Order: sequence, then C-alpha cells, then structure tokens
Amino acid sequence: MRNLGGRQREFALTVALGCSTAALYSAYQRKPLYADAGNATGSWNGKSAVVAHDDSSRASGKDSKKTATATWKDRLVKGPLDPEPPPPPTQGHSVFDAEGDSPSDPLQAWQYATERVASASGNFTNFDGTSLREKIKGLLVPKWIRQLPDWMNKLQNELSMAPWSLSWEIWEEAHDPEVNPEIIWDARVRVGQDLCQEEQAFLKKRQRSTARALAKYVGVPESEVHPEDVPTIGICGSGGGLRALVAGSSSYQAAAEDGLFDCVTYTAGVSGSCWLQTLYYSSIGRQNFLRIINHLKDRTQVHIAYPPALLSALSQAPTNKYLLSGFVEKLRGVPDADFGLVDIYGLALAARLLVPRGGLRVSAYDLKVSNQGFYTDRGTQPLPIYTAVRHEIPDAVGDVERLAKEARFTTKHCDYFQWFEWTPYEFYSEELDAGIPTWAVGRKWQNGDCIWRDNGLALPELKIPLMMGIWGSAFCATLSHYYKEIRPILKSSGMSGLDTLIAGKNEDLSKVHPIDPAVIPNYVLGMRDRLPKTAPESLHSASHLQLMDAGMANNLPIYPLLRPGREVDVIIAFDASADVKGDNWIRVVDGYARQRNIKGWPMGAGWPPQSNTQHQTVLELEDAQDNAPARVKRLMTPSERERQDPPDLGYCTVWAGSKEERQEYMDEPVPRQIESPDDDWHLTSPNAGIAVIYYPFMANKKVPGVDPMESDFLSTWNFVYTPDQIDKCVALARANYEEGREQTKRTIRAVWERKRALRLQREEEAHEFAKSWRVKRGTAHLRRNGDVGQGDQFT
Repeated sequence: MRNLGGRQREFALTVALGCSTAALYSAYQRKPLYADAGNATGSWNGKSAVVAHDDSSRASGKDSKKTATATWKDRLVKGPLDPEPPPPPTQGHSVFDAEGDSPSDPLQAWQYATERVASASGNFTNFDGTSLREKIKGLLVPKWIRQLPDWMNKLQNELSMAPWSLSWEIWEEAHDPEVNPEIIWDARVRVGQDLCQEEQAFLKKRQRSTARALAKYVGVPESEVHPEDVPTIGICGSGGGLRALVAGSSSYQAAAEDGLFDCVTYTAGVSGSCWLQTLYYSSIGRQNFLRIINHLKDRTQVHIAYPPALLSALSQAPTNKYLLSGFVEKLRGVPDADFGLVDIYGLALAARLLVPRGGLRVSAYDLKVSNQGFYTDRGTQPLPIYTAVRHEIPDAVGDVERLAKEARFTTKHCDYFQWFEWTPYEFYSEELDAGIPTWAVGRKWQNGDCIWRDNGLALPELKIPLMMGIWGSAFCATLSHYYKEIRPILKSSGMSGLDTLIAGKNEDLSKVHPIDPAVIPNYVLGMRDRLPKTAPESLHSASHLQLMDAGMANNLPIYPLLRPGREVDVIIAFDASADVKGDNWIRVVDGYARQRNIKGWPMGAGWPPQSNTQHQTVLELEDAQDNAPARVKRLMTPSERERQDPPDLGYCTVWAGSKEERQEYMDEPVPRQIESPDDDWHLTSPNAGIAVIYYPFMANKKVPGVDPMESDFLSTWNFVYTPDQIDKCVALARANYEEGREQTKRTIRAVWERKRALRLQREEEAHEFAKSWRVKRGTAHLRRNGDVGQGDQFT
C-alpha cells in the first residue's frame, strides 16, 4: 500500500507538471486571431470566465466554492464548456504578413512576446486553480494526514482530565476497588530463593494433570503413570518479533495436536514469544493456537505503526479506554516515571495484537498478567514465564572487574545483564533473590514495603500493553549491539580501517543506549542489608528499574527454567532467532550453568564451533604450500582430529546432561548428543541430567521457497504479514516439528522410565530399611503373626 500511494503521488505530480508545461507551450505557440474572420464567428458564443480568487468569490463563501468545484468537475467529466471549437484564422494570412510584423522589429517583437504572455495569462485566468490544488493535494497527501488534526484534537480532549473525559473516567476507575481490587491489597517484598506459595501449589495440581496427559502421549495405561514419575517439561520460545510469534504459534499447535503440550509444566518466552503467551491466555486466543494464527491473519496485514489504524483505535470506543488505561494510570500515578518510545511501542503492539477483528469484543480482563492465574490455578494449563533484563553499567573499572568475578549471570555480550521474570503469581529476580506479587507491579516501594498513596490506596497493576513494549524492546540495544548488525556491511565494503577503529571503542559503545528503556518502580529500594552482596550498587539508589528485551542477554529464556525449585527435567527450545547458528544461544547457557553451579545441564550443547574448522583450513593451506600432508595431523590433538569436521545440527537435536561432578571446567566438554535409539541409555542412566530438545527455525525442503535466512518477510523488523506469508511460516514450523516428532516422544518416554525406575528403587530401599529397622527393634514378628505383646527369646 505504501508503494501504491507513492506511485499515485508521483503520477499526479507528473500529470500536473505536464499539463502546466503543455498549456504554456500551446499558448505561446498559438497564432493570433485576426478580426476579419467574417461570418465564421457567428456560432462561436463566448463564455464568461470563472475567476478562482476574485473578491466576489471570497464574498460568496461556500456558494462560490461549490460553483468553482462544479465547474471544474464539469470540465473533467463532460468535456469543454464550448459546444463548438473556435473558427480557424482567415485564409491566406500568415503570422508575419503585415508590415512591421516581423520579430526583427524590436517594438513588434516585444508586442509579440507580451501578446503570448497575455494569452497564457488569460488562459490561466479561466483556470480553476483552487479545485486543481485540492485534487493534487488529495493525490499527494494521504487522507489520514488530512484527518490527523481531528484525531489529535479528539485524543487531546480525551486525555485532558476534564470531567467526564476518557482520562478522567480511567483515573476514577483506578480508585475503584470493584474494578481494580488490588489497590486495597497490601504487599511486601519477598526475599528468598524458594518458589512462591502460589507456584508451589500450582506444581502439585499440574503434576496430576500432566500424569494423565503423559499416559496418553507415550501410549501406556494411566495406572502405570505415577505422578512422581512425570517429567517436568518446560517449553521455551525465542525472540524474533512477529516471526517468533507466528512460528511459535505453529510449533506449539503441532505439539498440542501431538499431545505433548498437555504434558508441559512451564512455558517461557522472550520478545515475540511473550506476545504469544499473552494471546494464549486472553479472550482472543482462548488457549487455542489455531485461533491465534487466524487472529494474526486478520490483524498483521497492517503495520503496527500505521497512523490511521493506531489513531482510530486510540480515539474510538471501546478500544480507546482499553488501550489507554495503563497509559493514564502510569502518567498520573507515577509522575516521575518517563514515558518514552517503548511505552508508545507497547500501545501500538496492543492496538494491533490485543484487539480482535472489528475492535468491539475487547476484554479488560486481558490487561493484567495476574489474571492469567485464572487459567493456571487448577493446574489445567502450563505456567507462563515472561522475561526482561536490566543493564547494569558500572561506573568504574574496578566495578567491572568485581562483576566479572562475582556476577551470577554470564551472557554472550557482557556479564551485567540482570534477569527479571513475570508469572501470574510473582515478579522476581533470581539474582536479587527478591520478588513481589505480580498484581503489585507498578506501585512505589521503600524498605520492602509498598508506599500507599495519600488517599490510602495503591496503584492498579501495570497493564500488559506497556509490558508488551518492554518484552519486545529490542531497539533499546546498546550502540555495540547496533554496530554488530552493520559490521558485516562495513567489512564487505572494504572499510576495515573504520571497522578496526570502531571495534576498539566497543567497551564504550556497550554502555550507551540510543533509546532509553522503559521503567517501572524499583521494588528493592532501601533493602541493601537484605539483598545479596553481589547486588549492584546502583539498585540501592535508583528509583526505577530500566527493563528491556531479554534477547539482549540470551534470545532463549532457558535461565528461568533452570531456577532451583522448578526441577525441570526436559527443556524443549523452539529457536526462531534471526541467526540460529551464528548466535548459538544454547551454547551461551554454559557460562550461566558454571557460575550458578547448575548440575545436569548438558555442557557443550549447541551448534558445533566453527573456530576449529577454520583453524584446520589455515593449517591445510600452509601444509599444501609446504608439500607436507602429515603436518596437519601432527599438529592436531586426538580430540581435534575426532571433531575435525563436526556436522551441523538438524531439525531436531537432543542432548543429555549429567549430574556427575566435573572438576575441570576449562576443558571444552564433549556434549552427549542423542542421535539414535542406541544412545537412549544416556537418558535412562541414573546420573542423567537435563534433556534438551532443540528445534531451530530453518529451511526445509518440504516447504520450498521459504528460508528464514533469505525470505525478506521473515525479518525481525517486519511487522506486516499477509495471510499467505503466515501460512508459509506456519507450514515451515510444522514441517520442522514433524522431523523430530518421534525423537521427541522417545526422549520424553526415556526420561519417564528413568524417573519411574528411580522411584521404584527408592521405594524398595525404603521398604528394606523399614524391614531392617523393625527387625532391629524386635517387632518384625508382630506384622507376621499378629500377636501383640507376646515376646520371644529375641525380645
């Protein structure tokens, strides 16, 4: 549509300029009409000219405008006003026949030129310029731009806080406990590493639900599946904008059709996958991924920032109140909180994704993460985990060195991103070991207690539209992140000198955010003595937390699934990142697992490193020049020779972790990759750890013409998808899942059998211990013969 509008404007401008040039040229070249035309002029009736901007037109007001417009329309539709063309000049006459009529005469030449100008002037005097200007304006200027002042005035009036305006109504409801019951609930910061009570209760209920689903999934009777044997499965979706949203919907739908999704305990998301979870637990998705896919087909054909659609949603009921409620509550309730681009971005996302087709069936119940507990409280649905990060920027070099040794999170780019997570129950940071109820996010805090407002009430929970902006704010990256995106272009352009210069400033670039992240009140303010010693100093003085897209640290939300207490046995990662191989987010988790001492993570999992292969290529070239073929093998270690050409990953790859202690962390571990059923013993071993099932979003021959690395519409920054493009993306994600469907089921079954065997072993050991204890106390015979109180020689 944008290209079509541009072509229309170019065509209109070309036509206007062409008409003007033609009129001037024809007027200048037209021969003069002499008075001796004779009777030929009898039927040539002159018409009065219509002057566009004379005094009479100004005086007549609307009537004159209508006359001018009607006249111009008649000229365009009905043709010229004169029924007959003017008569030709008198026969035998020439333009320069008369004496003194030659242009060589200076006086006559000036007169000739003035006659041409007068003729052209008269021609334009009879021209309806006002009407033409309006028509050209209509072609060059889109209609929505002309409507922009009306929209902005209406929106300004609604946000004026005048009595009975929209903002006034929203702020009144912010003080109504019947609309926002959390405003009268007291809350305190919970400090501790354990899970909150609500999540612990959820796990018990979810375990019973997944036991039935697992029996159906692996094809065994329900009586054979004990709730304790059920693997705790976590599914995580990557970031990647609408690509991750659409591809994730398809992958989750395929898992649901297979019966796998009903066995899942946790879902975790970054960026677009957070949007997917939001839709799933809304009145739009209704816990059905097919509904989400159809909804996206209806709503993603227009860009999220397309002004007519966005302004219409923000200025018309019922969507205006639905979208702007969090905006008004934040600005009015937290005046010192900045309202920036991320907040506007969140409004635009919500206007496109959280509004159904037609815009009438919106539900305010969808605007709070805590309300999603309605679907999880009974254990019938997985618990969603939303993620964001805070960028801690040390002030001094000494602080950087301290963080490098003591920080508990290691990421690909730097070691001072702090992770925060939302569930329907709690907003928590594992690094701070502190959290607050999700319904209390948005209010101010001091010394672990919420600060009540002057009216004795608290602010309502921060609304989802604003948090959607936080979850997907990849554009809040540092200059270092931005430079990494364009660095290949500089290198390919021969600007290696500039690249070297900029790369030398990488440390400084990594501290600058061109776009400020969104903020929420800092809930650990004043809690220095209750937080871990590794907590950054800036947290003790900052009034707000600046949060952004967790993809800055790791585009796969695996860290929350490794949190102690969740005891996840199987992690299924659907990676729809922009460059799944180059980023290698699975490998990034190794550093986190080492620093957090996570037992069971499959160290070394991820895409095979390319450095060894490149090194081998260099050695082979040197060897070819020296004519010494044995030199390469002589320089290689046995492990290097074994992994000289590691194969790339396929559509589905499984790694098995181990709980055995590793004394040497400096050596690169060899991952235990499950390639065939013969390797399943790694999963059933008593010392087996976490099983990771990895699905990268990559091209598949079964879906020709779709390649995430080459198809333009699959770019992270594309916010417009046609239904056909959505179908292609859905087909590709489904085809990739089908490639690993059986391997995934085999992995889940192997983990279940391992847990079942361990439980039976524990029960047998407990039985033997109880038996030996009774024998030791001399009471074993009581159970045998039932004679209570009768002893024997061993009593």
